Amino acid sequence: MTFAAPLRLSAHALSLSRGPRRLFSNLDWSLDAGQAMVLRGANGSGKTTLLRVLAGLTAADEGEIRWNGRRWTPLCAGQRAVSVYLGHANALKDELTAAENLEAALAFDGVEPAGGAKATALDAAGLGGRHHLQARRLSQGQKRRVGLARLALSDKPLWLLDEPTNALDADGVHFFVKLLERHLQAGGMACIATHLPLEIAAQVRELQMGGA
Repeated sequence: MTFAAPLRLSAHALSLSRGPRRLFSNLDWSLDAGQAMVLRGANGSGKTTLLRVLAGLTAADEGEIRWNGRRWTPLCAGQRAVSVYLGHANALKDELTAAENLEAALAFDGVEPAGGAKATALDAAGLGGRHHLQARRLSQGQKRRVGLARLALSDKPLWLLDEPTNALDADGVHFFVKLLERHLQAGGMACIATHLPLEIAAQVRELQMGGA
């Protein structure tokens, strides 16, 4: 899949507090097609909160987010249409199988892959032979791989990812990096909160959080 250019995500004077504490203040940045932005900072520095603002799940106190120059409001339809959010938690239902959890996530995203694409994505993500295991029987890394299969089938240009390599082994990290590189080469973009280094052969910016 190739995304139509140009695409731009931008933040303008973005500020947010939690009680008396200011997590970030007057953030201004922009991200273009083919670019990734990595959010760095200590626990509690606002990385997850910023991702949730970008996903429309949390409202900023001040400022605004724009997509191709148009302002986003929390939970607006346009925001849902172009972004996929993978939170720090795996967000799987324990009683559903890996395949059923992937099916539910794709339905939420409005994605309907053809034929055996879902099984192929689960196999590629390292879950061969485990499609029909309930999520409660999967390891943390295997649960994370269900999310990677979701990304592999995503048709959204903007990926919002919170610690996407958490609990993954070296093969899982390698698979994620290749997925991300393919996404960026197709003209997509990504915002990624992580403590770990990511060796990505693409244009990567870093935003240090916690300086408000």
